[in-house]
Amino acid sequence: MATKQYAGVVVPMATPVKNGSVDLEAVTTIIRSFVEAGVDTLVMGTTGEGNSVALGEGIDMVHTAVEAAEGKIRIYAGVTGLCLKEQLSQIEGFARAGADVAVAVLPSYYALTEEQMVEYYTALADASPLPVMLYNILATTHLSIPVEAVRKLAEHPNIVGLKDSERDLERMEACIAIAKSREDFTYFCGWAAQSAHSLELGADGIVPSTGNFVPKHFRALYDAAVEGDMEEANRLQSVTDDMAKIYQQGRPLGKQLAALKCIMEQCELCGKEMLPPLTMLTEAEYQQIVEQITEFELE
Repeated sequence: MATKQYAGVVVPMATPVKNGSVDLEAVTTIIRSFVEAGVDTLVMGTTGEGNSVALGEGIDMVHTAVEAAEGKIRIYAGVTGLCLKEQLSQIEGFARAGADVAVAVLPSYYALTEEQMVEYYTALADASPLPVMLYNILATTHLSIPVEAVRKLAEHPNIVGLKDSERDLERMEACIAIAKSREDFTYFCGWAAQSAHSLELGADGIVPSTGNFVPKHFRALYDAAVEGDMEEANRLQSVTDDMAKIYQQGRPLGKQLAALKCIMEQCELCGKEMLPPLTMLTEAEYQQIVEQITEFELE
């Protein structure tokens, strides 16, 4: 499959925290691990506690990530909030800090019609100094961008793709078909358990949170799928699915992110502190994860 401008593996980076603030030293450590693995990163998305990072700290985080990347990988910056002007202010700050793409969720206080969604993203993309990627994540926004809205928005010259984390196979196939019909619009699968399958269908890229501690596994999965070796891609899918269960299974999303940081601490990437309103796991939960993760080869 032909590679578009925006494609490949984009790891939604967990936000390292120390003493209540973003740990910029750990940001550098994590970004360098991504550079070594050859994967891009999404800073301050859902996995990165984007709604809990203050604007100033977020800009500093993006700047640190850009410096650590040294131009070797792309930096996608997550855009949250309930106000168009505030989202644009975020994007302007991220652009000054050197981000490559703004990945924006919809304001989620109100239930929105399809027309309202299209108008909002159009207004955001019209004014954004960065290329905009749509971010569909029903689990947190409680809004689903309709497939027809995606089709309309794909025509906007400053909207470059969709990161879709909704668990819906029929929808995934329809959105991949939209991206396959255009050279200027990318589909990224944010449903990590369907990474291999989505690539087999023609997805341009994947966004797996488990890639925070095994980015090379997902780079290898992507490469195998692109080369048509689905046996190897599916083998790696199974391995990474088992890894993901350690921090995801039986936990709501906020607790999953806390458990993910426990694994990252074991990998000497960052500490396990969380930003409010999220909290750390108990010591007993932490030790259980430590015992489980030793069963896997993390290099």
